[in-house]
Amino acid sequence: MSGLNKFSLAESRELLKKGEISSEDLVRACLEQIEVYDPKIKAFVTVLEDKALRQAKRADNLIKKRGKEVFDEKPLLGIPYAAKDNFSTRGVLTTSSSNMLDNYIPPFDATVIKRLNEAGAILIGKTNMDAFAHGASTEASDFFTTKNPWDTDKVAGGSSGGSAAAVGSDMCVFAVGSETGGSIRGPASWCGVVGFKPSYGRVSRYGVTAMASSTDSPGPITKTVKDAAIVLGIIAGKDPFDATTSPVQVPNYLSGSEEIDVKGLKIGKPRSYFEVGLDEPIRKCVESGLKELGKQGAEIVDVDLLDPKYSISVYTILQRSEVSSNLGRLDGIRYGNTRDHFGKEAKKRIMLGTYTLSSGYYDEYYGKAQKVRTLIIDDFNKVLERVNFICGPTMPCTAMDIGAIDTSPLFGELIDLLNEPSSIAGLPGVTIPCGYVKDLPVGIQFIGRMMGEKTILNVSHRFQQVTNYHKERPNL
Repeated sequence: MSGLNKFSLAESRELLKKGEISSEDLVRACLEQIEVYDPKIKAFVTVLEDKALRQAKRADNLIKKRGKEVFDEKPLLGIPYAAKDNFSTRGVLTTSSSNMLDNYIPPFDATVIKRLNEAGAILIGKTNMDAFAHGASTEASDFFTTKNPWDTDKVAGGSSGGSAAAVGSDMCVFAVGSETGGSIRGPASWCGVVGFKPSYGRVSRYGVTAMASSTDSPGPITKTVKDAAIVLGIIAGKDPFDATTSPVQVPNYLSGSEEIDVKGLKIGKPRSYFEVGLDEPIRKCVESGLKELGKQGAEIVDVDLLDPKYSISVYTILQRSEVSSNLGRLDGIRYGNTRDHFGKEAKKRIMLGTYTLSSGYYDEYYGKAQKVRTLIIDDFNKVLERVNFICGPTMPCTAMDIGAIDTSPLFGELIDLLNEPSSIAGLPGVTIPCGYVKDLPVGIQFIGRMMGEKTILNVSHRFQQVTNYHKERPNL
């Protein structure tokens, strides 16, 4: 069977259960795709060919020995995935795409990696990113720029650009990334795949290189919403190694999803999200998606949210401050190289963060930003009391040309302004393809209540049941 790498996670699992494909063939198909196309897309920092094939053979033996019942214990058995290179992987180079950590091999797995491995998934490689996740295009990687599989003259987005490009070009079945202010949803939108940012604390941050500890949220990047629900169900939950993880029980995100009825649901359409310099073709695609949900019986309600421009200032101050604190541990003694190996973007963020936390400026900048953050949280809560979830564009434009990062010192914040408010508020959000402009994907996003992952997964799955945008693939 050819083209095994193009199957979704759910499809791959069913074929493995039935014995119609082997894990080894599935892994080899992904490795061949990487060999052929990654030289021009540059999604991977590290490819684990030998290790992945050994694990695939073990998975096949286990399936042969125990049959499909083994998937009750190991629901991802034999399925290859990629991980953003800021997830610690035991015995595997973990660089965060920074020269600072270009020789760092962790002695432990991040909790997300540990749970995926325990579920039987096979790590096929580590993906490129903006160094230390400082960016929105992967152009801030210290190694190379990841290119968009739909147009290699365009960026893939960031900071999880490598993971999104790997999934979008079928180099793996699924991937994991992390988001602080758009770093999952942004690149997923631009690469035409599903990107899910969980509620803050829903998924453990343990073992993920810290950028902004109060907003960092690991999550899945997948080919379908159903796949995202499967992965989230495995990686979510309380972790004794991360005190910020929520004790709220993880529900079965898949239960009832096939019969979901959006009739009667109220969808908030924030006026301000459509008044921020949004490209007109993007507006049309997103409004067309809202109309489709309206046809399914949902009620579209115009709502007023704070202008997302306010989130730019808040996010910039809070993120830089936390970067300054977190990167302080990288001193060349405990981790990696000496500080002269920090890239330009990291140095800029450390300097600004140190300034905003310094004596005499803390209250004026950091303290005030925290107060505005509370206003943003309260604003979302008030709106979400009236509607079931919020819907709007993910990005203000389609994927931009390589070199776009040079247009503004705050490029990432400006391009992520539609994602930063919900990230600051700790809310869950998912982006899914809703159309194309000049052969480039457009994403529509759904933002839910705190720990309301199931609601937005169900409605976005329903959207994919009645549309075919997610089935489109780039012409590589």
